[in-house]
Amino acid sequence: MSVLSRIATVALVSLTTAGLAQAAPVVDQPAPDFTGVTAKGETVNLEDLRGKTVVLEWTNHRCPFVAKHYNSGNMQALQQETQAEGDVVWLQVISSGPGRSGHVTGEKAQALNADREALPADTLLDESGAIGQAYAARVTPHMYIIDEAGLLRYQGGIDSIASANPADIPKATNYVREAMAALGAGEAVPNPVTRAYGCSIRYAPAS
Repeated sequence: MSVLSRIATVALVSLTTAGLAQAAPVVDQPAPDFTGVTAKGETVNLEDLRGKTVVLEWTNHRCPFVAKHYNSGNMQALQQETQAEGDVVWLQVISSGPGRSGHVTGEKAQALNADREALPADTLLDESGAIGQAYAARVTPHMYIIDEAGLLRYQGGIDSIASANPADIPKATNYVREAMAALGAGEAVPNPVTRAYGCSIRYAPAS
């Protein structure tokens, strides 16, 4: 088994076992409310975004599964096309605890996005893990879509092929694009809950 395959296996096992301890939010029910501080030091409240569609993207720049989607330009393309209409807010969330893989300062988060030409509306620094735990986010990337009424409409993987190989992107069903298209057309999301794949989020130890 390759190193990347072992990482994927560990991440997926972690997702399964962690879910036993923290129930995931429920699709078609109100999304967990949150208040977070951005990489720029500003405060974002989910309630204040009511009336817009909100996409949450859990990320860790050190994760090869995240790199797959950024190095290929796939994540940037999704960020751009989903926000093109002006009624969508894309938020990255970094829930890595201090001293853990993926933890960054606000300055570093901004520099990373500038370097890879990422286009999120903001990046939330969730050092305590409160937002991640509320959403039962377990891997990077882990994706969620909240509609204008504040209802959770999608949670799971970015696409259907659980690999770190960019060559798999064109062959995969992009669940985020699929869900956004359905919501835009006023239709039910075809696959509202899917299996997220990636690197386990390194939360801060419980106190």
